[in-house]
Amino acid sequence: MKVQMRKNGFFGIGCLNMVNYKNYGTLFRTAQIMGADFVFLIGARFKQQPTDTMKSWRHIPVFTFETFDDFQKHKPYNCPLIGIELIETATPLNEFIHPRQACYLLGSEDKGLTEEAMKACKEIIFLPGEQSLNVSVAGSIILYDRVTKRGVNRGEVS
Repeated sequence: MKVQMRKNGFFGIGCLNMVNYKNYGTLFRTAQIMGADFVFLIGARFKQQPTDTMKSWRHIPVFTFETFDDFQKHKPYNCPLIGIELIETATPLNEFIHPRQACYLLGSEDKGLTEEAMKACKEIIFLPGEQSLNVSVAGSIILYDRVTKRGVNRGEVS
């Protein structure tokens, strides 16, 4: 039996303390389309809703964690946490080199990432603009950027 090796690593995306279930559906649908290996929610403040029209949970694992500490204990081995936040010390997305493995973490719509989460991130990146984008839009742009920069072809996933 021949084992096919992945060339571009693996990645997942999730949100800390997400408020709006509509963002859940949009972000996780994009994650599925862009080839994410998993999606996650930490401390979500809503019940899952029907906005995930492709029912991504049928196609890729969806992990839920009560707290950030719980997430930290269970995130994949050797998978750096990459935060997305509008702070002065963050790396602009256009200069960012996506690691082979990555857990991308978005903050809540109303408060962003916590200090605890930002300290745990290997790197924090930001998207251009003077105000923050909708969380599902920001996550979708990050995923698109990863796919295009890592050279993934149509039909392949990283």
